Amino acid sequence: MKIKIDINLKVSKLIRNYIFVDLAVMGAWGFLGPIFPIFIIDKISGATLGTVGLAAAIYWIIKSAVQLPIANLLDKIEGEKDDFYALVVSLILSSFAAFAFLAVRSLAALYLVQAIHAIAFAIYTPAWSGVFSRHLDKSRYSFDWSLDSTAIGFASGISGLIGGLLANWFGYSIVFILVGIFSLTSIIFLITMPKLILPEPVIKKSVGIPDHRPPAIG
Repeated sequence: MKIKIDINLKVSKLIRNYIFVDLAVMGAWGFLGPIFPIFIIDKISGATLGTVGLAAAIYWIIKSAVQLPIANLLDKIEGEKDDFYALVVSLILSSFAAFAFLAVRSLAALYLVQAIHAIAFAIYTPAWSGVFSRHLDKSRYSFDWSLDSTAIGFASGISGLIGGLLANWFGYSIVFILVGIFSLTSIIFLITMPKLILPEPVIKKSVGIPDHRPPAIG
């Protein structure tokens, strides 16, 4: 028995753009994957391996604690306008956090920026997932989610390699700058499709008195 494998990569415009958003954001932060612990030890006075663990704990605990109430709030508000603006806010915060790491030189500053980073993704995760879930292509739910996961996997792997090389050749600053720029750039994919998420309000036409004047002569 022959099994034909047919991979159709065609997806709707909104799903495609949202995958590009996820690709840009997750791929950008993937630059930091291999170098972030080394950055902490190398650049922050008094940092130890325990500091690295605490910084990771701060991110995951705050993100996990904050994203559930945010998700609950977004679900209670009708429409997708709230999700759209939440995404924009999260991407701006994400970019700010990336640039702020450039100035981090103390443990307190590190933990503060990590908290901002966590809040950014606590907003991003439910907002992005909500819109993406509601617009999945009919009968291709698994494929749409898997396409996003595959794109993120490739992007994270490649960006991790590039991030390590850039940090080795040019220092940490260029990596944080790129993360911030990519986070801001991802907003472009959002603003190119506002009509898909923010439908124009229906304007009721007023019923006026018909014009019974005779047509102009001459």
